[in-house]
Amino acid sequence: QVQLVESGGGLVQAGGSLRLSCAASGRTFSSYASGWFRQAPGKEREFVATISWRGGSINYADSVKGRFTISRDNAKNTVYLQMNSLKPEDTAVYYCAAANRVSNYARTYDYWGQGTQVTVSS
Repeated sequence: QVQLVESGGGLVQAGGSLRLSCAASGRTFSSYASGWFRQAPGKEREFVATISWRGGSINYADSVKGRFTISRDNAKNTVYLQMNSLKPEDTAVYYCAAANRVSNYARTYDYWGQGTQVTVSS
């Protein structure tokens, strides 16, 4: 089992920045690929970014490419999502997840955090 806890969400004005963190415990987190997903009210959960266990393979949703950066520190069992140039449409609950391989699809991920709210005001 892997337990994931997100933090770093909050309220920010459009154009601002936030850094989300996902702290893992349990089984060897460093051997898992990690992903960030988000879900806005009334919408389906959508892919944001994913990173392989070594960090050598990274992929982003087109909507966040160039503004968000995913990274990980396996020594700290933590994955990060740096979000810059935030837009109101980025408002959502952001979830961290872990899987055996890099994937853009939520169904690939076996472990999920509880989510952290990000609200971007215009």
